[in-house]
Amino acid sequence: MEFVVLLIALMFGTVLLAGIGERIRLPYPVLVLIAAAAAAWLPFMPELHIEPDLILPLFLPPLLFAVAQRSSWGVFRLRWKTLVLMAVLLVALTALAVAGVAWYLMPVLSFPAAIALGAIVAPPDPVAVEAVAGKVRMPRRLMTMLQTEGLFNDAMAIVIFQTAVSAALSGGEVGWSLVPAFLAGAAGAVILGFLMAWLVGAINHIVPNRVARTAITLVGPYAVFMLAEQLHFSGVVAVVVTAVELVRRDRPQDSQERLTRASFWEVVELITTGVAFGLVGIEMRYVIEDEGANLFGWIPAILAICVVVVLVRLLWVGALLGGGRRVEGVADVRRSSATSRLKDIVLVTWCGMRGLATLALALALPTAVPGRNFMLATACAVLFVTLVIPGLTLPALMRILKPEDDHVLVESEERQIALRAERAAATAIQSSAHIAELDPELVERARRRISGLHSLLEHDDDVVDETYEAKQRAQVHAIEAMLREALAAARREVLSMRAERGVDPEAVNAVLRRLDLRTVSLDGQQH
Repeated sequence: MEFVVLLIALMFGTVLLAGIGERIRLPYPVLVLIAAAAAAWLPFMPELHIEPDLILPLFLPPLLFAVAQRSSWGVFRLRWKTLVLMAVLLVALTALAVAGVAWYLMPVLSFPAAIALGAIVAPPDPVAVEAVAGKVRMPRRLMTMLQTEGLFNDAMAIVIFQTAVSAALSGGEVGWSLVPAFLAGAAGAVILGFLMAWLVGAINHIVPNRVARTAITLVGPYAVFMLAEQLHFSGVVAVVVTAVELVRRDRPQDSQERLTRASFWEVVELITTGVAFGLVGIEMRYVIEDEGANLFGWIPAILAICVVVVLVRLLWVGALLGGGRRVEGVADVRRSSATSRLKDIVLVTWCGMRGLATLALALALPTAVPGRNFMLATACAVLFVTLVIPGLTLPALMRILKPEDDHVLVESEERQIALRAERAAATAIQSSAHIAELDPELVERARRRISGLHSLLEHDDDVVDETYEAKQRAQVHAIEAMLREALAAARREVLSMRAERGVDPEAVNAVLRRLDLRTVSLDGQQH
């Protein structure tokens, strides 16, 4: 019962702090974490723990699914280099660098245990990055890079962690066997993700209830994550593939469902993120309390590891963005000044925020692993250095650096998408069977309206305000049917652009949402 009360309190606190964070321009997840950590020290607070094995299965599937819905296969094809360099190689390099320093400074750690510690603190958290960096005016080129990196780095870290822990307990060594293990787990997860997306799609065709069809998008991520873990595949990759494939399967006629689903997932993401970060704050208190005086003797080694975590990321990102060569899917940095590239390097480094995965892996360490307490304390320190400090300072850092803003380019891309939607709608009107039934004046008015569709879609004007004279009422249904055909053609065109190489899915979603709102508004007028 006490745990239920705690969950309700965290939900309430999330809602309250989300509003406060909006006013003071600070990310609400960091505020929830700090508030929960402070509240955990109050004398009347009961000691409550969540089972370590439950943290990732409870919170990671819905949060990963929410982030992955904003991506597409076109993005992955374009940014595969970013995926390999940041989500795989950087995680492995960070784990190795941390392991070397920890093994040298803490003799109590075996090398496999040190590798496990490196895997714990290596992966930036996609949820933390999205929740923190998404609240400031982060340049789109950098936000896309951070999102792409964050979707798969947990998968690499978990494989390294599991291999290293097994070696630490058995007295073996960590070898190259983790590479085929990672590839096999990822390949199996991809197949499983496609199967789950097909199953959810099939259920959506059978179930007539729109609310139930929205609810299955919450059940699906949990089901595919747990099934993947049972089969020793990557649950992270399976959830991401399921989300991206479900988005690809969107149908033009599902306007109301898309709007319902978007609103539903905004609520799920807000509440789940707040509760997860609140539990991180509470667990940090227990780790500090359990270690007591030992923490002071560990401070030099912990500080050294924190420095290594930040420094490795800084050097890696600097090598990628600072050399003046293009990194696919990030930006054409050859056209940027040295100052602009330096600002981008600082921001991408500063946004390497650890979060849920780091805490969950640390708490999942078996008690038999030598040096477990030191590893827990180090994980909490890295969380503070890479999450709390950047989370509180990122808005100020953005104001100081004033990075090169690319939102004009994003708006231009949305305009181009809207223009293509307008052309598709105009073609649909021209070939509509309803033209013969309509007064030529009404047809011309509909054409004029469609010819201005791209301008209307640049604003959040969600009302279809077509009016008719009393003498034209008899033709209302025919012209509304023609407008529906035009909007359906526009939605088909926009949805087809999701799979195109180089098209930003965020821009597609923005235009599609406005088309959906106009479609639903037109349907409402009919009723």
